[in-house]
Amino acid sequence: MTPSETGAPGPAAEPSEGAASEGPPSDAAAPAGEPEGESGRDGTSGAGTDPVADLRAERDEYLSALQRVQAEFDNYRKRTAAASKEMVASGTARIVGSLLPVLDACDAAAGHGDESVDAICGQLVSVLAKEGLERIPAVGETFDPEIHEAVLHEPGDGDEQTVVEELRAGYRWAGKVLRAAMVKVRD
Repeated sequence: MTPSETGAPGPAAEPSEGAASEGPPSDAAAPAGEPEGESGRDGTSGAGTDPVADLRAERDEYLSALQRVQAEFDNYRKRTAAASKEMVASGTARIVGSLLPVLDACDAAAGHGDESVDAICGQLVSVLAKEGLERIPAVGETFDPEIHEAVLHEPGDGDEQTVVEELRAGYRWAGKVLRAAMVKVRD
């Protein structure tokens, strides 16, 4: 009796030349046109899919997403910069608006012949003018309700309304009317 007939372990039998051996397939087993060991991502053969094209498509998607995020961030930065600039301008206009009664007091003092305030008033007007404050012209101008506030009227020839007296000065700050000039108008 041979060991294989009794089921007892015996010396390992050498495979015969015609028997299939376990292990990697031979070169002859690989399909033509596909390198051995290469297959698609999902474990199927690479027929119909190109891994380089897939990577390029994925790269393009990421590049597109990055460009969108960069554009959104640039827009955000521009919006916040504009909002910040607007807040600074609004705060500055509020401060200048609170200084207008001081300028009115200087004008009233000068109107009563007090020359002691001329130097201080001149400096204040000079500093504010450098920053963007401008006095709205009134006397002799055609009445404009955007920049003039008519509080008195006097009869005239009826041709056009003309400002004949300025009761309180009006000012613009950075091109916007900060306070309309209070005027007397001839109709």
